[in-house]
Amino acid sequence: MANATWNRHHVLSLADFTQAEYDTVLQTAASFREVLSRRTKKVPTLQGQVVANLFFEPSTRTRSSFELAAKRLSADTLNFAASTSSLTKGETILDTAKTYLAMGTDMMVIRHREAGVPQAIADEMDRLGVRVGVLNAGDGQHEHPSQALLDLFTICTLIDSDRPRLELLKDKKIAIVGDILHSRVARSNIWSLTASGAEVHLAAPPTLLPQLFADFTTNAPGKLFLHWQVEPALENADFVMTLRLQKERMTQYLLPSLREYHQRFGITRDRLRICQPDVKVLHPGPVNRGVEISSDLMDDPQFSLIQAQVTSGVAVRMALLYLMGSSKA
Repeated sequence: MANATWNRHHVLSLADFTQAEYDTVLQTAASFREVLSRRTKKVPTLQGQVVANLFFEPSTRTRSSFELAAKRLSADTLNFAASTSSLTKGETILDTAKTYLAMGTDMMVIRHREAGVPQAIADEMDRLGVRVGVLNAGDGQHEHPSQALLDLFTICTLIDSDRPRLELLKDKKIAIVGDILHSRVARSNIWSLTASGAEVHLAAPPTLLPQLFADFTTNAPGKLFLHWQVEPALENADFVMTLRLQKERMTQYLLPSLREYHQRFGITRDRLRICQPDVKVLHPGPVNRGVEISSDLMDDPQFSLIQAQVTSGVAVRMALLYLMGSSKA
């Protein structure tokens, strides 16, 4: 698993990822997917290194996926829970990170409800002159790089299982439907999918898709489109990614009702009729069944890639930890 094209110490955003870096992650993940299919699923790649999962907000898939990925690479893991930590006694986030540094941590996986916290911790590690890599596992309404990379891997391996690569998505039409305003997943996916040359169509009610998202088009001219109705986004789409309504982040009355949202933007079998015949549906989870996607469609393997995304997550996060861990000098 060569990593000659990788010199990134932190993974905080996909905004400046190069095509070579995307392809390195995809190809490395493909190698680890093969490892995960074996009877013995562990490799000694990161033996002796310590990965700390610092999750300051709840998570099931991402946290479990990173923990399993680290263990599959033979790393030692430390798991942090904000509710039982010294944060409740007034300790700062940076002091918490430095406590884990003092324990010999080599990599920190950070999730926080506020945008910029992983960057602040990475900056502090750099200021201290230590070679501790920081991986953003989701920060506020900023980004969620590993989720976008596993989405990319899921789609690319469907097209070419042996050689997943960015160019496979050139000119594919991909619709992202749902609560785009509050979605860090959508922001990271916009960067990765437009970098591939895919046409990315965003669709949501105006309250969940403000015009400010048009600013992304300056970096992806002719590749990003905004719609306030779902049909133009779905028409002839090759892939449809639907996003959860993040009610916990909604500070205003943004929707008349969940029922009306489902009627206008919910992804159902009937709505998929205007997509390509072999269209596939993705969702980063957790899913509100019957709101952003119908329950029967979610469970239909003919259309749904949702379980494949969860499986892909372990291989992709193994790839990221391996690449970051191997870059330590």
